[in-house]
Amino acid sequence: MTNIFRKSALLLPFLLGMGACSKFLDVNVTPNNPTAVPNTVLLPGAEFGTAFANANELNRFASTLTQQLAGAANSPQNYDVYVHSGADFGNQWRFELYDGALVNYQQVIKQADASGSKAYSGVAKIMKAYTYALTTDVWGDIPYSQALQGEAILQPRLDKQEDIYKGNQTAGIQSLFDLVREGIADLSATSATKPGNDDAIYKGDLAKWRRAGNTLLLKLANTISRKEPALAKSVIDQVITAGDYIKTNADDLNVTFGASVGSRDPRYEYTNISSFKDDLIMSTRYLTLLQGLNDPRLPIFFTKPATNYVTWDNGQTGARPSPVTTWSRYNSYVTGANGEGPVRLLTNFQRAFILAESALILGTAGDPQALYTEGIRASMTLAGLTAAQIDTYLAANPKVATLTGTNAQKLEQIITQKYIAFTGNGIELWNDYRRTGYPVLQNSQNAVGFDGTRPVRGLYVSQELERNPNFPNPAPQTNVKLWWDVD
Repeated sequence: MTNIFRKSALLLPFLLGMGACSKFLDVNVTPNNPTAVPNTVLLPGAEFGTAFANANELNRFASTLTQQLAGAANSPQNYDVYVHSGADFGNQWRFELYDGALVNYQQVIKQADASGSKAYSGVAKIMKAYTYALTTDVWGDIPYSQALQGEAILQPRLDKQEDIYKGNQTAGIQSLFDLVREGIADLSATSATKPGNDDAIYKGDLAKWRRAGNTLLLKLANTISRKEPALAKSVIDQVITAGDYIKTNADDLNVTFGASVGSRDPRYEYTNISSFKDDLIMSTRYLTLLQGLNDPRLPIFFTKPATNYVTWDNGQTGARPSPVTTWSRYNSYVTGANGEGPVRLLTNFQRAFILAESALILGTAGDPQALYTEGIRASMTLAGLTAAQIDTYLAANPKVATLTGTNAQKLEQIITQKYIAFTGNGIELWNDYRRTGYPVLQNSQNAVGFDGTRPVRGLYVSQELERNPNFPNPAPQTNVKLWWDVD
């Protein structure tokens, strides 16, 4: 009951503030109620929904698995030793993803197509693809081509993750790549109306949305690059040739929350406000990594209320450090000073590290060293360091600054820096760890879970297993790799 209440308590104010959900048409029509929710309301609600899903319970799960955080109590303590059940992510699956962000993007597209407002459908298709990628990257095979159809299809089939990424014309499945491309094309079409301040991300700047869409193509290609290197290289080559992708921090796809009760970033709410704020603490292993690299971002990413950082080892048992007010937790870089975040979904540093990896491993255009350095500089600049401070750090730390050794060793350096740069986005950390094995992480102390190994997928939620016979029975355990996970 504790877990159910905790997740609901954090979710409720968000849902009340979205202004739209999958049931908004399931009402009797009266003269005093609208028959539809306008896209000016649906779009920002969906954008916040994607960010909320990324930063809420799934972030806590993935960030403990990848050892930036350690679990001190409740569900995070279970995640830390690889204990995870089908009851953990019911709210995330239902309210944040399928009955939240995804169904709202679907409705935006439907209404935009009906009114000739292609700018809205373009944005919604790009974000719908991002959100579906997030979902399949957690659970693998998921409802996709038959999902979001309301009463027309109450028990949608599960599409294979391979088909979701690559498409399957025979089965009527559009690839995520083609969904993004379709969205980018819509942005250039004639549009009866266009988003403005109702767009919570770019305020209607369609040029930035095009760059974000192409950067999303890079991310999707990077995710499957170990499984489908030829396809990944083809997509990345096309994006590089066109040259229209995120190249500056100013173009990052961020979702910024409010600073008042009911509108704050869930990481801030959980870390600083909720009665569960002492569930999480910085991992000793993350501290050891950054201190070993002399990384200047450490005090920017995590707090140090006492003389020294106060951390906890993953899976450690015994009395927690006292007092809890000395614990090192997410700093304002992650949560915002008052809960505004932002949640960073697609970033300039991410793009640079993706291109560094693809140049090294796939042979795409670019110099891996130059792109790697660009990624470090972009991240450190975002964290508030000056160019002179970055120059000084790189000069004093050649083992960080220079890619050396075999390609595998160079890849480890790239992914380790990407891991540090993406502090606060556990999903991206977990994705990279699963597909590359980097950074190298030792098992938690006292690991339990299924066969004692770190989960490589989320368990299907209990409600779906009970209501939809298309879900597999028995469902795959947490040690069953996703299609793209070949490490």
